[in-house]
Amino acid sequence: MPVPAAAVKPKSKSKSKPVRKPLPTQSTARRPVQLDLPYDPVEKSPLPAGRPREWYITHNRRLKAMRLAIALLDSGVYLPNQARNDRIRTAAQLIGVHPPSDTTCHMVRAFMRYHR
Repeated sequence: MPVPAAAVKPKSKSKSKPVRKPLPTQSTARRPVQLDLPYDPVEKSPLPAGRPREWYITHNRRLKAMRLAIALLDSGVYLPNQARNDRIRTAAQLIGVHPPSDTTCHMVRAFMRYHR
């Protein structure tokens, strides 16, 4: 059975445009990026049993601090001295976690310092 002429796509004779690289002045490295809200929930798995209570508290604090550090980096905060406690708590509100303690805020800045 013949195919109707309208269903056949004509071949293009022109070449596709080459991909242009951004100019050196068009850096996106320090440009703030809008946060995608809400963040996708992280799939949780049970923690190992039999550890001291302090281990679980520290473990959960590290996870929260890492999530906050990532949210700050996504929003354009790249230096630890830019991440004051109020800014970290605002990021916590944006991603939907409880406001962090001063200790957790300190840990967020430590993560940012370590991963520069």
